[in-house]
Amino acid sequence: MKGGTGENLFENPRSPQAFYMTALVYVATAVVSYLIAAVNPAILLSRLVYHRDIRKEGSGNPGFTNFHRVFGGKLSWLVFILDIGKCVAVSLVAGLVFAPDYFASYALGAAYAGVFALVGHTYPVFYRFKGGKGFLVTFALLWVLDWRAGLVATAVMLTVLPLSGYMSLSSILTLLAGAITLIVVRTTTPALFLTFGAVLLVIWRHRSNIARLVAGTEKKFSFRKKKAPATETPPEPSPDVAEEPVEAAVGEDKE
Repeated sequence: MKGGTGENLFENPRSPQAFYMTALVYVATAVVSYLIAAVNPAILLSRLVYHRDIRKEGSGNPGFTNFHRVFGGKLSWLVFILDIGKCVAVSLVAGLVFAPDYFASYALGAAYAGVFALVGHTYPVFYRFKGGKGFLVTFALLWVLDWRAGLVATAVMLTVLPLSGYMSLSSILTLLAGAITLIVVRTTTPALFLTFGAVLLVIWRHRSNIARLVAGTEKKFSFRKKKAPATETPPEPSPDVAEEPVEAAVGEDKE
């Protein structure tokens, strides 16, 4: 990153220009990542399309799983794509801004933006700090950091979810597997700390699910939306039933 005279501001990290530019990059990345991710597609689509608030339906969580259970259909997959997309967008841009030629490292920038995107998604200022649990945001971060971590995480999800049926369990194991893969592929230490911090936050957000898993009361996930039970109708009177007793009673009264 160069100043007005053409020199690299970070060749001398102790210069005032480098300090202020570093601070500006960190603050801007944090604020922009938080605000973009704070926009919740599940809440927006439930209000705009169904005129209902997803936070008052099902489990109350404004995320893909609850949206799919309540509304089903193609819009739930739009929520899926948008939740992933907002993290991919901010992490990729931040990674390029933080790239070695300009600032620090791609992995640091991507992880830093991803963490603030996660905070924005889970504690959004637009919705009184009540947001989703952050699995898809963190899952997307793994792919942005290293495709191998994303691939391992995806493989774990595609294995555990069909076998167990529990989205919460699959989500936790998926993120742990991806984070451990980042260690194996030797991702930079600052990025590792940020990513594991994000994973721990997601696990903390799933604490009620963990309690239900232990108690055996956690609901299983299905890709098909459950149909509402049919309304029972009272049986029609049999045509064999005659009205003779009534007529007889009327005749007796006349007599």
